[in-house]
Amino acid sequence: MSYKKLEIWQLSRESVIMIHSMTLTDLPKHEMYELGSQIRRSSESIKANIVEGYGRRQYKQDFIKFLVYAIASRDETIDHLETLYEVGSLQNKEKYEKIHSLLDLLGKKLGHFLKTVQVSHNSEKNNID
Repeated sequence: MSYKKLEIWQLSRESVIMIHSMTLTDLPKHEMYELGSQIRRSSESIKANIVEGYGRRQYKQDFIKFLVYAIASRDETIDHLETLYEVGSLQNKEKYEKIHSLLDLLGKKLGHFLKTVQVSHNSEKNNID
């Protein structure tokens, strides 16, 4: 199986595309290079950490670590999105709500996926003991 078949990767890819587009079309020029750059990097980090963790999936602790990093990057992305909206740089409420909803869903799915990997890891450890 490829990481591309993971729903969490697909959702993170969708969020990267939406955020990238939003930063280039909906933000003032000065914000495109400031907080716009930060939110693009943090959203890309979600996807990249899922991929890197998946690549290390045979080492469950590494997989778990990178999923935690993905969750942290997702939290950072939401914080940047909320800041852009609250300070008025992102004025498109519909786009804000759509991206926020997608990131909320992604967070729930990431949390569930992480728990599944942790349970799998713990049951494997218990079978060894």
